[in-house]
Amino acid sequence: MNPVILKIGGSVITEKGSVSSTRKDNIDRISHEIASFKSETDVDLILVHGAGSFGHPQAMKWIKDGFDARGVYQTHSSVKILNSMVLDSLTCAGINALPIHPLSSCLLEDGRLVDMQVEKIKIMLDRDIVPVLHGDVVMDRKQGASVLSGDRLVPYLAIALNASKIGAGSDVDGVLDEKGAVIKKITPHNFIDLKNQIRGSASSDVTGGMLGKVSEFLELAKKGINSRIFNAARKDMTSKFLYGEDVGTLISDK
Repeated sequence: MNPVILKIGGSVITEKGSVSSTRKDNIDRISHEIASFKSETDVDLILVHGAGSFGHPQAMKWIKDGFDARGVYQTHSSVKILNSMVLDSLTCAGINALPIHPLSSCLLEDGRLVDMQVEKIKIMLDRDIVPVLHGDVVMDRKQGASVLSGDRLVPYLAIALNASKIGAGSDVDGVLDEKGAVIKKITPHNFIDLKNQIRGSASSDVTGGMLGKVSEFLELAKKGINSRIFNAARKDMTSKFLYGEDVGTLISDK
C-alpha cells in the first residue's frame, strides 16, 4: 500500500520564539489522533516533523561562517532531543514508531538531497512501524554540512516511496492570501496568479517559508501526488486530514 506522509511543522510542536521549548500538549494530542487513525485502518504512515526552536537557533548561529564539526554536533543533538520527545509521545499513545535521523541516512550536494537510505523505511512500514524523520543538519559534498528541512525531506520520500498523499500540518489554517483568507486550492495553473499573494512566515527560519512549501508540493502535484496544508495546531485537524476530509489548502495538478 502506498504510504501517507504526514509532516508536522516545528511551529506546531515547539515554541519558535524560545530556545528548545516544546508545545507538549500539541505533541500528545497529535500522537493520539494518529493512534486512533492507525487503530482503525491499515494505512502505512510516515511522520516527518520540523525542528522549530530545537534546531533553528543553533543552525542560525553556525551557518553564518559555515558549519564545522562542533556546529553539526550541537545542531543535531538539539533536534534529536525533540525527536525523542515525539517518539516518547507516540509510544505512550500505543504507536509502534522508530526514529530515522537524516544525519545518519541522507547525503546532500550543495544543499540538495541526493541520496537517502529508504530501505530502512520500507522495512519499518512492512512491519507496521511508523518511521519518524525530522529536520536535521546533514553532511554535504560541497559545503561540508548544511540544513535539511522536513519540508525538503517530504518530496524526496514521496517520490522514492510513491506516496498516496501528503499532509503538511502548520500553525495556520492553510495557505493564506494577502488578506489572511485561506486559498482553498492551488494548481500549477493558478499559482502564476496566486504567487505574489501568498503570505510569508512572520518568524525567522533557515529553511524557507510557505512559498517554498507550496513550490515543492506543486512539483509533486505535477507527478500526481496531491498535498494538503492545514492547521495541525487545531484539535482534530490531523485526524480530518488522515481520514481524507477537505481541510486547509489542497495542492493538486488540476
